[in-house]
Amino acid sequence: MVRLTDLSFGYRNQPSLFSGLNLSLGVGHIYGLLGKNGSGKTTLLKNMVGLRSPQAGRATVAGEDTAKRRPNVLSRMFFLPEEPYVPDQTAKVFLGMNSTFYPQFDRTLFGGYLEAFEVPEQRVLTKLSLGQQKKFMVAFALACRTKLLVMDEPTNGLDIPSKVQFRKVLASAFDEDRCIVLSTHQVRDLDNLIDSVIILHGGAIKLNAPLDQLTSQIRFGNVSGADTADILYGEQAIDGTHAILPNPEGASSKPNLELLFNAVVSDSGILLDYLTTEGVR
Repeated sequence: MVRLTDLSFGYRNQPSLFSGLNLSLGVGHIYGLLGKNGSGKTTLLKNMVGLRSPQAGRATVAGEDTAKRRPNVLSRMFFLPEEPYVPDQTAKVFLGMNSTFYPQFDRTLFGGYLEAFEVPEQRVLTKLSLGQQKKFMVAFALACRTKLLVMDEPTNGLDIPSKVQFRKVLASAFDEDRCIVLSTHQVRDLDNLIDSVIILHGGAIKLNAPLDQLTSQIRFGNVSGADTADILYGEQAIDGTHAILPNPEGASSKPNLELLFNAVVSDSGILLDYLTTEGVR
């Protein structure tokens, strides 16, 4: 569905963010793009959807170069920025002007998403709170039913109940014909939602793997005492060491995305070496 091939990009008078970056994403997945602040997550997403043009390489969606911004490609993808712009219009006027660009837009679904988010439909959009504006645009993005949906920091600006509702609504909107990419630096917001994780660090994709494949090779848990000798990565806590360990028995464990991220971006490289050996990376 999405392919970045030997992609290089940098802003003028600044060091390159990416050089020869490669990434492939398929339908039927909700990807979580994780990275530190300033790692280039937003820039990577904008290259992916054609809002930035790479200095070298290509970004394609279903084989079409996104940088060319052709209407038939744009109608099949939606990009929601971290701080979406809303015009001084009612929802009805906004839909009349924008929904026609998306052939699969579903008005009934849109109304249901607004109801779930408790966003009033009759108010002028600029009169809504910033959180309500964000939820309005999330509802619109989901109702467009595009094959590719890219959201940059979608939970920023949402309160805790709204984050819970976001996860429920997004899960209900997903189907096997869609590819959804969510970026965040708040990894706990994506717990129980994503099924594949991408970690961007140092201008490179350090990890791109389904969580079920990861958990078949590594195990997350708390260890103490002599058990710490086998850990691939660990962090001390009050209740022992929160650890990632080899999983030769294929035992089930709940992924700890925060621990996984810290392990991948750490200087040791032990976890990545192990995953490479196991054929996960």
